[in-house]
Amino acid sequence: MIQIYHNNRCTKSRQAFQELENSGKPFEVIYYLETHPNKAQLEELLAKLNIKPFDLIRKGERVYLENYKGKSLTDSEWIDVMVENPILIERPIVVSGNKAVIARPTERIKEILF
Repeated sequence: MIQIYHNNRCTKSRQAFQELENSGKPFEVIYYLETHPNKAQLEELLAKLNIKPFDLIRKGERVYLENYKGKSLTDSEWIDVMVENPILIERPIVVSGNKAVIARPTERIKEILF
């Protein structure tokens, strides 16, 4: 089952959602700002993305700029930061099986669909 970690307020996330709808393939929408991922879920997602926790952080968000910019945290600490502040999780993320991509640009979804 394909999943999208979605924020409807985000233009890129809405574009990715539309791309998935246009594919005709079934998918599940995870509204991660409403149902926050826990530490284990984020660790699994990071493994599928094959990136470090810091690479999943939205560095333009006010929360990051005011509280975390310039700080040197461990991977585990960055995951804790995302658990506490899910707005910092980069979006949209599309998952299929053991693979995931940050769908920026939207065309990256094709890596999951095909």
